[in-house]
Amino acid sequence: MSDHRGVGCVGWVAVVGGCARLYQAGLFSTLVFTGGPNPTKPGRFPRGEAVHFSEHAQALGVPAEAIVVEPRARNTGENIRFSREALTQVGAEVKSVLLVSMPYMERRAYATARKEWPEVDITCTSAPLDFDDYLKTMDNEQFVVDMLIGDLNRIIEYPERGFAIQQDIPQPVLHAYQSLINAGYTSRLLKPT
Repeated sequence: MSDHRGVGCVGWVAVVGGCARLYQAGLFSTLVFTGGPNPTKPGRFPRGEAVHFSEHAQALGVPAEAIVVEPRARNTGENIRFSREALTQVGAEVKSVLLVSMPYMERRAYATARKEWPEVDITCTSAPLDFDDYLKTMDNEQFVVDMLIGDLNRIIEYPERGFAIQQDIPQPVLHAYQSLINAGYTSRLLKPT
């Protein structure tokens, strides 16, 4: 069995190239791609995010034997939980995890991973992606702001729901958050429990 001290996980196709570069730089020995069909764009990854991401990483030179595919996860908690299970099934001994996500998801990914997998060292990163370039790839500024607000909404609400650890949020961020909600950026907010 090979040494699996470091593991990289990803949730969006925009960071697959970054994951491949990090793997090729020797930062981890196993790369986990996790995720089923994307609920916001179900036609984009019909076989699930993890399968498509794995294929793309292999096309970028990551060997198939270094990749674990977890195709069931529907949310960040399941991404972490099911990745952990998949690594256990392949006999990987994990001491540290490098979570790779979109920049706006780093805090939520970290908070979720700390809750779901507290015994490993967790580091978060994202592919270097300029915000304007990200807007161009999404081609919908309203949706991007809605996603940002939705992510912060989850950072605020998930600890009470038991999905993540609590994090401090600066007052200016909370003020901007509320202002954007008041301006109608609400499509990605959680439904009341």
